[in-house]
Amino acid sequence: MSISRVIINDIKSIIVESKNNAIRTIDHHRTMMYWRIGKRIFEEEQEGKDRADYGKFLTKYISEELEPEYGTGFSKRQIEIFRQFYRVFPIANTVYSQLSWSQYKILIRLDNPDKIDFYIAETVKNNWTVRQLERQIYSSLYERLLISNNKEGVLAVARNEKLPSDAKEIIKDPMILEFLGLKKENSYYEKDLENAIITHLQDFLLELGNGFSFVARQKRIHLEGDEFFVDLVFYNRLLQCFVIIEIKTHKLTHQDIGQLQMYVNYYDRKEKLPHENPTIGILLCADKNDAVVKFTLPEGEKQIIASQYQLYLPTEKQLLEELNKELESFEDKQNES
Repeated sequence: MSISRVIINDIKSIIVESKNNAIRTIDHHRTMMYWRIGKRIFEEEQEGKDRADYGKFLTKYISEELEPEYGTGFSKRQIEIFRQFYRVFPIANTVYSQLSWSQYKILIRLDNPDKIDFYIAETVKNNWTVRQLERQIYSSLYERLLISNNKEGVLAVARNEKLPSDAKEIIKDPMILEFLGLKKENSYYEKDLENAIITHLQDFLLELGNGFSFVARQKRIHLEGDEFFVDLVFYNRLLQCFVIIEIKTHKLTHQDIGQLQMYVNYYDRKEKLPHENPTIGILLCADKNDAVVKFTLPEGEKQIIASQYQLYLPTEKQLLEELNKELESFEDKQNES
């Protein structure tokens, strides 16, 4: 008797889904247990707030009472984390079941409420793993988006309160490509960088941002006997447009911008459907002069974006310095107008 394998695959899917749901449920109950412990410790601290070092004494006392019976999960350090968890999230219904305890331990290290809100919204929306959340924080995703956007806009897009209407709302500058495993001291051909991106496509899509899907590599374009090859083509379902990426391992030139503009024009005239938005072009370059970009493109141009890539994780200080430069530039423009 012949039996379709479909039933076996369906049952396996049910088993895996049920196991995953059970794990998430258990983890959320554990997270809420830690929250309640943190709340109780905080309340006790408030009772003894007139006594110096009462908080340190309290966590030490609690751990000494609990650790022998319940194990290292209730060490002094862990008890302090429970207390900090409650202080960062004092309202129970702001503790999301979609986030694991491991993710909350990462989030409570952040010192900015807006930043915490942003990473929670993005984690829930994109179903990030612990590793993905950690990588996005270490690569200063929030700060990089702030370089070309305002805080309210970044948070609104993250929370799904509005769809991105401008490519700059989701495309970062710089792009951090440390996952490619290439050493910044070495020189690379454009083909080397392209090959590395394809090899690590899932990580590259995470770095690109929300809504991206891969379409083509080295897309051939015929123009009356001449052939051209577009490095990478993606589609973004949120922006509803094609996104072309040209890789340049040298400092950006105005000729590079002109080449990408031709590819964008081709896609707008030959590939784009009537209901879709204009094609976006990204020049992913090793270095750039923003003034060259500004004066090569028409004023108000939103289809061409130059984004510098880095093969290493920047420090938060480096990103904040870059952010402050952008804010100063914005204020200068406001004063001129």
